[in-house]
Amino acid sequence: MADDPTSTVLLQHRHLKLDTLVRLRWLAIGGQTIALLAVHVGLGYPLPAVPAFALVAMSAWLNIFLKIRAPAVTRLSERGGVIQLGYDILQMSGLLFLTGGLGNPFAFLLMAPVMVSAAGLSARHTVLLGALATLCASILAVYHFPLPWPLGNEFRLPVVYSVGIWVALVLTLVFMAIYAFRVAEEARQMADALAATELVLAREQHLNALDGLATAAAHELGTPLATIYLVAKELSDEFDAEDPRGEDVALIRSQAERCRTILKQLTSLSSEEDKTYQSMPVSQLIEDVIDPYRGTGVPIHPVLEGEGTEPIGTRNAAIRYGLGNLVENAIDFAKSSVTVSAAWDDKTLSLTIEDDGPGFAQEILSKIGDPYVSIRGGKSRGKGTAGGLGLGIFIAKTLLERTGARVQLGNLGPGSRGAMIRVSWPREVFERHQGVDETTD
Repeated sequence: MADDPTSTVLLQHRHLKLDTLVRLRWLAIGGQTIALLAVHVGLGYPLPAVPAFALVAMSAWLNIFLKIRAPAVTRLSERGGVIQLGYDILQMSGLLFLTGGLGNPFAFLLMAPVMVSAAGLSARHTVLLGALATLCASILAVYHFPLPWPLGNEFRLPVVYSVGIWVALVLTLVFMAIYAFRVAEEARQMADALAATELVLAREQHLNALDGLATAAAHELGTPLATIYLVAKELSDEFDAEDPRGEDVALIRSQAERCRTILKQLTSLSSEEDKTYQSMPVSQLIEDVIDPYRGTGVPIHPVLEGEGTEPIGTRNAAIRYGLGNLVENAIDFAKSSVTVSAAWDDKTLSLTIEDDGPGFAQEILSKIGDPYVSIRGGKSRGKGTAGGLGLGIFIAKTLLERTGARVQLGNLGPGSRGAMIRVSWPREVFERHQGVDETTD
């Protein structure tokens, strides 16, 4: 049994784009090159130029390799992002080691990769990169080449001041990382909520369009169905009771009456008056749902199991239509029988529809309930039909969820064969309108 995949939007933390890191690294390469040239060539300060420029060239070659190897639209996984940003921390630490350690004015750039991680990666990996940056800063506070300075002079920071720089750098690193992560996390949560809202709105737009089509179809089909019903009624009087053609005419008449009932339900789905005008126990609800399908040749077994008093809700066309659609789908795929069971306690009410057919195909199990995902392949296919549009379960599921239900679709467990659809309500939601305009048939 799988939860509804459309009720939850799963967005992985894979926001770092490779091209973004490459561009930021090119910016760092340009700044590092300019700083080294300005100090070594412009000011004439001595420094280990060869290893320093080698580290800059290494980053440039890495960028070229990534640009050739991976497309610009590639998004990094968590592990890939950590490796890339970890390299940037180590490369910057190497340059600082060659140019004065924490006494270098550019030592604060050690925070940059951690800030990028806080904005795009998870908290665990951000902490990991922050620990790496802190470790590098701790080593640089003790071990480093002298700060580039004019020939004949040597500049050394007092120990207390070096420790102060280390403390300030680490505290700033922690504060900025937490701040950046919180801001980015709020943005991610807002994006997730917006995506979920857009998904719900899209589903509602689908259903609203279908409501209009249903009303139009009921209006257009009403007249020809009335004509078919009238003609079938007149023909039934022309055959003797023993004439087999009379049974066919009676069947046509009954099916035409059923179509008229269905169209009447479709036109009342959006009616506020129809939602709460009568009370209905769960047992009666099940009987109303399965009664139209008793003559299909597939036995339907209702089962009632509950603790305490039976839940009493209100007549709701959306619930009857949604459950009826699910039962019809189960009958279409069932091999020999369908079971509709109800179970309740003082907190929840669950209706379960099970069949002994082939079950839902695994490749579409996660998509069932989305519009235009067709699962037709049961008895309807054997009748020469082309199959459905995949809107039946979508409509039923959306109508039931509007009433506060949770719809779960899946297959029976190991050792069993068939599909299972479970519709559950909090009992207080199902009985919320009890006593409002209560009348009986």
